[in-house]
Formats: sequence, C-alpha cells, structure tokens
Amino acid sequence: MLTWVLIFLVISLIAGALGFTGIAVAAAGIAKIIFFIFITLFIIALVLLLVAGRG
Repeated sequence: MLTWVLIFLVISLIAGALGFTGIAVAAAGIAKIIFFIFITLFIIALVLLLVAGRG
C-alpha cells in the first residue's frame, strides 16, 4: 500500500514540475487518501495484535 502512495507522490511531483497542475493535485489527493487508509489499517492491526497477544 505504501508503494502506491510513493508512486502517486512521484507522479504528482513530475506532473507539477512539468506544469500539469490538475494531474498533480489529483495524484497528491489520491496519495493522501491511500496513506490515511494505510495508517488506519495499521493502527487497527496494531491494536488487534496487542489485544490478542495478552490472551
């Protein structure tokens, strides 16, 4: 999942450098959404691991 975030960030940087601001903003938005999904899933998995480890 983080690989996709990095891919969209690179696309955003390249598109921004070339002047394609619409594509750059869209790619950065997608990268941000995927990153927050990753963080949410990571925290849920961490909590479940800690709860299951105590039992």
